[in-house]
Amino acid sequence: MNWILARRHGWAIAMRIEDLDGPRVKPGAIDQTLDILAWLGIDWDEGPVIQSQHLDPHVEAMQALAAGGMAYPCELTRGEIAAAASAPHAGDGAPAAVARPVPLVPAPFTDRETNWRFATPEGDVEIDDAFLGPSRINPAAEAGDFVIWTKRGMPAYQLAVVVDDARQSVTQVVRGDDLLESAGRQALLYQALGLSPTPIYTHLPLVLGPDGRRLAKRHGDSRLVAYRARGVPIERIWGLLASWSMPEQPRVAMDAAEFAERFDLDTMPRGPARFTPEDDAWLLARS
Repeated sequence: MNWILARRHGWAIAMRIEDLDGPRVKPGAIDQTLDILAWLGIDWDEGPVIQSQHLDPHVEAMQALAAGGMAYPCELTRGEIAAAASAPHAGDGAPAAVARPVPLVPAPFTDRETNWRFATPEGDVEIDDAFLGPSRINPAAEAGDFVIWTKRGMPAYQLAVVVDDARQSVTQVVRGDDLLESAGRQALLYQALGLSPTPIYTHLPLVLGPDGRRLAKRHGDSRLVAYRARGVPIERIWGLLASWSMPEQPRVAMDAAEFAERFDLDTMPRGPARFTPEDDAWLLARS
């Protein structure tokens, strides 16, 4: 969808490999991802940029947030913070642990092997999503003081994407609607770092398993690379995607160009798609 909207509206596509999640990035996954996108006919205009190879801007952002009294080191887990915020049991006189220092004062960002949290301000953030419409998000209530730098010595997702989107001049972000709440946190980071403009967000439905849960190994091997290895034509992949995003049309095989021509964001269903055994059978059918 990102590729289709970019080609339709004349946006440049920046390919960025977000590989900061350490152990979860499997060897060969990056090359395989780029290869499968090329197989589908998806191209890009800039990159690929490997996120972990360009950390200086993230360090500079952390230095600014810490020096401005907007971030602080914290080793507590989210569970420990939640427990500290609860009322103590009767007769329990032990003081509750406090996550955010009071008062929160400017400090140098010198300890990169510690979790750092953003001091999330109270109040709602308004996000005018290009697909979902206006939303009001309260990051303080939903996420609290969220981690922006990890004890692995790496920026966390929320900070990393804000810094990289800004330095790559990203103005349009098309992604899954499971990240809508993150848009509120990211808007606050844009404001705290003095970055502008905040991108226009388009949050689209996910593809779920037949049980309504996130598509995963428990539903079988639904990876595109697996279907390619089994000889599934590219046109069947695009045809399945089209049937989810344009359900009023009959399901037929098509190429990327035909999908891009037919697709209409205004008529795309708001709810998630479900990948069923019938969908799997259609992909593998020989016609």
